[in-house]
Amino acid sequence: MKLAMPPLYVRASVISSCVAMLFGLDTGSIGPVTTMPSFEATFGHVSPTMHGVIVSSVLIPGALTALVAGVLADRFGHVRLFSLGALIYAVGAALECAAPVLGLFIFGRLVKGVGEGLFLSNVYVQVSEMAPARRRGVMTALPQFLIVTGLVLGFFMCYGTARLGPSTIAWRLPLAVASALGFALSSTYFLVPPSPRWLLSKGRFDEARAVAVRLGLDEAERADLLDNRTHEVAAHANATLLNELQHTASQISRGLVSAIPQPYPPLAASSWPCSSSAASTAFSTTRPFFLPRLALTATRPLFLASGVSALVILAVTIPATFLADKWGRRTSSLVGGVAISAIMLVMGSLYAADEVHADRGAGKWIVIVSIFLFAIVYSGTWPSAFEPFLLKVCRRRRGAAHPASPRAPTGNVPFSLMLPPTPDCR
Repeated sequence: MKLAMPPLYVRASVISSCVAMLFGLDTGSIGPVTTMPSFEATFGHVSPTMHGVIVSSVLIPGALTALVAGVLADRFGHVRLFSLGALIYAVGAALECAAPVLGLFIFGRLVKGVGEGLFLSNVYVQVSEMAPARRRGVMTALPQFLIVTGLVLGFFMCYGTARLGPSTIAWRLPLAVASALGFALSSTYFLVPPSPRWLLSKGRFDEARAVAVRLGLDEAERADLLDNRTHEVAAHANATLLNELQHTASQISRGLVSAIPQPYPPLAASSWPCSSSAASTAFSTTRPFFLPRLALTATRPLFLASGVSALVILAVTIPATFLADKWGRRTSSLVGGVAISAIMLVMGSLYAADEVHADRGAGKWIVIVSIFLFAIVYSGTWPSAFEPFLLKVCRRRRGAAHPASPRAPTGNVPFSLMLPPTPDCR
């Protein structure tokens, strides 16, 4: 029996989401890489504070680039932007891999951050604009699923290369693989069609109709697409890049909430800083620093424990992806928010009360279980609640790639700088 080829919107969404996997690959590998003995042998001892600087160096340029990513996408198209972002990411990873000194390694992360800022938000918007309304919830969860897949790959790739011992290949090989994937995924420009909405905003009506047909959108949705976007063509046609940058700066100065129509501002105001996944990224990148203070000191068992937590995230993300259209935002946001707050309160209280010790007591085991529970609850609730919501309300607005990015790097910067050094277990 011949298997039917899935619609183009499915194939194109999967290919586009693979670009987002690069973000997870970096998040999953940077912690293990910077704690390998061979890394310290190359660059010297890395203090917890310097570890925070190394981690956050990829987030700062990503945050700045994300501010203009939506405007650039309106001008040049989402596909072109995330393909270019993958290429820049690959160059940054190559610089990291070849770095003989720590300064060049950090510079490579700065370059990589520019690439992440370009591709991360645009992947979500492109997938949302290609998918039909009846499948949009599942499809917009695909990038999140691929990010988590990259997280798992990053951890276990480092777990494998750690067996190479003192050789510098142990920490350079994961970065070389990331660079090769970045170069390969930059070819998505030739594989993914431009968004029909973007084509319509440029007045390319015939091409937009043809792409909508190729993607597999039904006739009613194609008609609705044409009706809803025609009135924006004139505004986009007369706007210069400088005007659009000024418009975006004006939106940011009034607050991100002003870009979201009523009656959504209360939810947007509370969900936006949370849905940036700041705490999630902080835990992912610094997990190799938490676990040694909980009596997991050997390198390979440490990486294995970190990788198992990534597998837990992946296992939870799979059903959450397919159930995204059934749970609803209210349930996901309330259950996730209450549970995450309780977990963080428990861990913070234990550390504040000096009840976490590496050699005695139940405190360390409560913290370890809490880390896993945090990963499970977060991955199963908030991404499926906030990503489709932000994409839905922001999709038709100029510069949408900025507010629609649920994992934009902006919120992650202070967390990555604040979290290390973690309290020592005494």
